[in-house]
Amino acid sequence: MECFPSMNLRCFIAIEIPDRIRQGIGVLIETLKKYSADVKWIPEENLHVTLKFLGNTPETLLPDIRDSLTAIVASYEPFYITIGDTGVFPNRKIPRVCWVGIKDTDTLKTLQSDIENSMKRLGFNTEEREFNAHLTIGRVHSRQGMISVVNELDRCKDQIFGGMEVKSISIMRSELKPEGAKYTRLYEARFGKN
Repeated sequence: MECFPSMNLRCFIAIEIPDRIRQGIGVLIETLKKYSADVKWIPEENLHVTLKFLGNTPETLLPDIRDSLTAIVASYEPFYITIGDTGVFPNRKIPRVCWVGIKDTDTLKTLQSDIENSMKRLGFNTEEREFNAHLTIGRVHSRQGMISVVNELDRCKDQIFGGMEVKSISIMRSELKPEGAKYTRLYEARFGKN
């Protein structure tokens, strides 16, 4: 019998964002594009909150990841977050990432920590940086045009894009294609024992 090697999938665990909020952030991204900065802007349909980037993941490990996430979310009730604020990481002088922030993150941080610990038990590396809940809207390639982008993000820093009830988390697959990354949900784990 022929034995086929297990395929690796590029995966991450995320909270998916409702269309109405993504569309509002999409308007901001279109405004930022006008500055012709050297930034790879994230398509509106790809906006999400990453809880854990898994990277290359053996397909054979997906059932264990799913079972682990299902066990975690059973103890959570749906909770609310507010999506608003804008800025850059790590700082204004050397911007690498443009982001939209998240408020009301206490439960979110606990959830992320539970996921981090469970993925460590499955052999995934632990993230060294402290979790900072956000949506990445652009990745900066050079400083060209960034002064205008940072100034625009400053002007929008108190903007609220909306609130949402977080009811589930998803295992997402990321396929890198010439036209950009394509995300597909592989599994959704809903909160509570349902």
